[in-house]
Amino acid sequence: MIHATATVPVNPEGAVPLTRGQAWAGLVLKARDARLFLPDGFCTRCEVVEESATHLVREATIAGTDVREIIAFEPNRKVTFFQAGGPREGAIVNELFEDPDGTLHLRFYGYLGLRDRTPNGPEEAAEQAMLNGDRGYRAALVSTLERTRSLLAEGRL
Repeated sequence: MIHATATVPVNPEGAVPLTRGQAWAGLVLKARDARLFLPDGFCTRCEVVEESATHLVREATIAGTDVREIIAFEPNRKVTFFQAGGPREGAIVNELFEDPDGTLHLRFYGYLGLRDRTPNGPEEAAEQAMLNGDRGYRAALVSTLERTRSLLAEGRL
């Protein structure tokens, strides 16, 4: 089992401030089209194939691998990506919350396994190390917020 967690402030010192609504809009857009938030060429296909008031289903090709995700929304609070098809199984959560001082944060946490791999085996250990490393989910949170600011400045959010 792979468990990863990371938390970053939405508005670090020196950054153009985002409201909760703007940060939320970025998370929803990322759920709808990951291509806008991932490095060029990393996600080559991302399409919503089903949608309701509470969730959507997307199919994407990320890093050359086809994935299917059921993405549930708790408005202005939480986006949960359930891994319905692809190499991973489990859930990834992006959550907006305020600490006791009122500072807005974005938290990632995930509980994942790798399909058709030995539980707690070398592949899962490598995945765990990657998620906790410099290019893991903490970096993805920072990148998501930076891209949200960029899309806002371009008038696309």
